[in-house]
Amino acid sequence: MWQETNNALYRKFEFNDFSEAFAFMTRVAMIAEKMNHHPRWTNVWNTVEVWLNTHDAGNTVTDKDRKLAQKIDELQ
Repeated sequence: MWQETNNALYRKFEFNDFSEAFAFMTRVAMIAEKMNHHPRWTNVWNTVEVWLNTHDAGNTVTDKDRKLAQKIDELQ
């Protein structure tokens, strides 16, 4: 579930292993490129943490972030 905190949408994803986490990040990257809207994220082994906000809007949450979050959710 996405949480809105510190002017960003945040979600933590956990996978069975690093390969699954990396594959997820690759799928998200392809979507983000098409939308020209890129996440801030970290990956440690089987965990991916994602923060979404819009730099051009003063680093706040916008419809772009909500749309990307929805598309990321559709990957699950």
